[in-house]
Amino acid sequence: MMVPMSEKLSRRAALGTFGAAGLAGITACGAESAGRDTPPNLVGKELAKAADVPVGGGKIVGEYKVFVVQPTEGVFKAFSSVCTHQGCGVGAPRDGKVSCPCHGSEFDAFTGAVTHPPAKAALREYAVEVKNGGIVAV
Repeated sequence: MMVPMSEKLSRRAALGTFGAAGLAGITACGAESAGRDTPPNLVGKELAKAADVPVGGGKIVGEYKVFVVQPTEGVFKAFSSVCTHQGCGVGAPRDGKVSCPCHGSEFDAFTGAVTHPPAKAALREYAVEVKNGGIVAV
């Protein structure tokens, strides 16, 4: 049976359609893990005791290359302590910011956002919860 030319799907259109469908599938598969940026080697690890992290401050956890902060009472956050500029370790949170000693980048300690270049990307935030008095990566 012959199909009129107007009803045929060109090779370019077919590749575009199937390519877009494939990309949508790949994106959907990654959507679940995209919200949790916690590396597998950190999941389940106690990063610090909640009592050791002051309200409005934080502490470096060198063993895991993270720092933990408590922006408001009972709210804990953890971020990578590796500068996004060239991979140096940032200092401990002070006055609501963390600084990189290598090239002077600064980040908001409670959001991870860049506040002073040369870094362009925010610090990675890791999901945490308090379990039995400890701040645990999830």
